[in-house]
Amino acid sequence: MLSTGEGQAGQMAVLDEPATTLAPAADEALWAEVTPQAARRLAVAAVQAFAEHGYHATSTRDIAARAGMSPAALYIHYPSKEELLYRIAKIGYQHALGTFVRAASGAETAPQRIAALVRALTLWHAEHHTAALAGHYEIDALAPEHRAEVDDIRRRIERIVQDAIAEGVGDEVFTVPDIRGAALAILSLTIDVARWFQYEHQRSAEQVADLYAVLVLRMLGYWGRERPVRE
Repeated sequence: MLSTGEGQAGQMAVLDEPATTLAPAADEALWAEVTPQAARRLAVAAVQAFAEHGYHATSTRDIAARAGMSPAALYIHYPSKEELLYRIAKIGYQHALGTFVRAASGAETAPQRIAALVRALTLWHAEHHTAALAGHYEIDALAPEHRAEVDDIRRRIERIVQDAIAEGVGDEVFTVPDIRGAALAILSLTIDVARWFQYEHQRSAEQVADLYAVLVLRMLGYWGRERPVRE
């Protein structure tokens, strides 16, 4: 839970016609834990604003307007704009981590595991591209203690990829001179999907995910015929 009860003041602050659009269907589960509803609307509005204009160019007034609320309403649920960014980034990374853990656990071999991870990473950043833009590219604005907490989740995701690569190297099915460097390359490739996928009209998220899984396996020196393990 991200906020206390709405209270009469919070209800009074909501305007008649919200300015923000509803979250995409893929994001419904992502923000479901944000309660009450007013706090969720503000989170969705902030994600959209941060993704479009950046954290520093977005004011609390901008966020409140998108949510159809008065500027004072934001402070009922979040003590600051930085706190709102922190909550958004933390939820996004935790959700992504859960997705990756499930993907890693469903494979029997290192190539299957890498293919499943890359596919999950790619799909997540395609389907949640707005949240990914806000979470990945604006975290430098976080306070040190909040940045450290988010970075810890990021390192856990990185370790999952590194462990899968190391397993393949140990099994002599991958040829990788730098395991950590390879993991960073894979993460960079899949994260960047968030930047351009919203403008992609020729390929579905599934098609991009399948393509990236094959490309990464080739990058790691694997030329077998194993297919990605789908959830």
